[in-house]
Amino acid sequence: MDESRKLTGVVYSDLGRAASFMEVESVAAALLDAVGFAAYPGTLNLRLDTAEARRKWDAVKNDARGIEIAARDATHCSARCFRVRIEGNWPGAVILPAVAGYPADKLEVIAPMRLKDALKVQDGARVSIEFVD
Repeated sequence: MDESRKLTGVVYSDLGRAASFMEVESVAAALLDAVGFAAYPGTLNLRLDTAEARRKWDAVKNDARGIEIAARDATHCSARCFRVRIEGNWPGAVILPAVAGYPADKLEVIAPMRLKDALKVQDGARVSIEFVD
């Protein structure tokens, strides 16, 4: 395992806006094409609470391997996604919205299932992800 592509963050609840974005038919289809699974309509939010985790995320998001998800209408932004393996067991992806001022310490993780249930975690738990090609 490449430790430079593995990081851990803290689960937290946020605004809940991702679900409406992911339920748009064209967005759901684009995500399916990009990551190879039908994403659960919502994200698991992780806060990167260490300098090392933020450094690793900066290195990944500046990498050209992110998969572009084009904006489908004026109410939704474009985004990039990066395939991950969650806790070494589940396929997923990190979605990076193309929004000015998007928090540098925030990751939004998608998967084919509701991750809080699958991982049996609540806010404050630590979850590890590994970026895969």
